[in-house]
Amino acid sequence: MAPLKSILLTSLATLATASPLIADPSSLHARQFGTGITANDLESGSCKEVTFIFARGSTELGNMGSVIGPPVCDQLKSKLGSDKVACQGVGGGYSAGLMQNALPKNTDDAAIDAAKQMFDMANSKCPNTKIVAGGYSQGSAVIDNAVQEISSDVRDKTVGVVLFGFTRNVQDHGQIPNYPKDDVKVYCAVGDMVCDDTLVVTAMHLTYGVDAGDAASFLVSKVQSSGSTTTSSDSSSSSEAASSSSSSSGLGSMFGF
Repeated sequence: MAPLKSILLTSLATLATASPLIADPSSLHARQFGTGITANDLESGSCKEVTFIFARGSTELGNMGSVIGPPVCDQLKSKLGSDKVACQGVGGGYSAGLMQNALPKNTDDAAIDAAKQMFDMANSKCPNTKIVAGGYSQGSAVIDNAVQEISSDVRDKTVGVVLFGFTRNVQDHGQIPNYPKDDVKVYCAVGDMVCDDTLVVTAMHLTYGVDAGDAASFLVSKVQSSGSTTTSSDSSSSSEAASSSSSSSGLGSMFGF
């Protein structure tokens, strides 16, 4: 078993190095989107109506990676308004190393604790924010375990989660234990064997960038169903309607292993 595990993890490292999306932060993807491989809007910025916490895949750089974290962040800001969304990657104790994938939780306790700290920070620093979260590959296990372990109060404020290349898809039956199944959307590409409880990475494991728009729409729907946050287009339409009404009446006055 040990030699096989070693071979598999070596192949993961080789595949990750060969992938420009993971290995090169100046890749086309990284240049195309506004959000880079690191986002610290929660830690360093002001509170927003929505906070997106994301855990990258193994070997990805920064705290957001490049495969799916940054584009989901950008899509959320596009749909809700950039002034309404704070994006925060999980760093600190989460090293995104390869060997941690073979542990019972498909990651280590330090990584889970690092994610929990981000959830707790969102709750304490920005008590009125709506928390959404996402994870890719090992990062999906990080978020899965963290959501199970955060306090019930923080969990109740977490309105939606998206998981890509979910390494615990089989163990946790396509959901997060003790968290509403309807508030989770799992993305497992056909042919991605990581979703089948293996350490075998195929090319399909690197394709989740195409799901960014759909994932963001899912999270937006959960944000909107939990409260009154409007989309940027809704806000624009409301402003135009208000302007028209004022004029006619003559009155003035927010994407390794």
